Amino acid sequence: MKILVTRRIMEPAIELLKKYGEVEVNPHDRPMTREELLSAIADKDAVLTQLVDKVDREFFDHAPNVKIVANYAVGYDNIDIEEATKRGVYVTNTPDVLTNATAELAWALLFAAARRIVEADKFMRGGHYKGWGPMLFLGKGITGKTLGVIGAGRIGQAFARMSKGFNMKILYYDFERKENFEKEMGAQYVALDELLKEADFISIHVPLTPQTRHLISERELSLMKPSAILINTARGPIVDEKALVKALKEKKIYAAGLDVYEREPEFEPELAELDNVVMLPHIGSATEESRLDMAMLAANNIIDFIEGRVPRTLVNKEVLNKKQ
Repeated sequence: MKILVTRRIMEPAIELLKKYGEVEVNPHDRPMTREELLSAIADKDAVLTQLVDKVDREFFDHAPNVKIVANYAVGYDNIDIEEATKRGVYVTNTPDVLTNATAELAWALLFAAARRIVEADKFMRGGHYKGWGPMLFLGKGITGKTLGVIGAGRIGQAFARMSKGFNMKILYYDFERKENFEKEMGAQYVALDELLKEADFISIHVPLTPQTRHLISERELSLMKPSAILINTARGPIVDEKALVKALKEKKIYAAGLDVYEREPEFEPELAELDNVVMLPHIGSATEESRLDMAMLAANNIIDFIEGRVPRTLVNKEVLNKKQ
């Protein structure tokens, strides 16, 4: 098997793949350009992709031998699943192994935005601290408040579970009810508009689909409390970034914490000028443990295929029908 890894991942996964085939790894510490990617896949049987790699009809046209695409991410909105299935190509992802890391980061953003951590750190480093003051960097309390979870999948539910120590009321919105989650956490299923109106903290955990693109835009932001904080660790295009900038500038909402952006790596320049937004460079899964687990899972999906097994986290199960 000829295997392409489109950006270097943790070494144990690469060494494991080398036992099963000829492995080519992108030598640069950056995403492959489109030209580099299309050239590299010409003779490959398997490709371990990153979420920034666009896997579409053009990709498959340049990769006649590719039999499996192992995406190094839980989301796979970068892949044309229908086209892959039509061509008999297996597509896999890396769910579960990054759940807690991403949920933890959402909480880190929530705390940082609520307690103005980044502003205060900047204040200290700038040499402005002259002593304690009763009105210095007042923020928002968290305990006893209402938590709104948009998307109660693996990460959304893990995020909600982490609120147990804060005695929070939990509202959630999803495209389907999660009754076990309701029983476990006492979570209340509500319409999106009601969640936006009632929640003090709103965290987004839905996948990016045509239905969720700009799920949060000017109308939805206008429903939120002026004291509310919005957190997004899912996918950038779920939030209309221009509308968010406007809401933050006009103090229609209190603050936002962002790990993802609408046109990554680009973002609305005004975001960086606002004190009431905390910005991170898409590091939701960036713990040593999670990134190793992601790498090993992606590699093992390819190995499963090589050894004739159904890959353990196969996304397009319909492809199995084409193999019969």
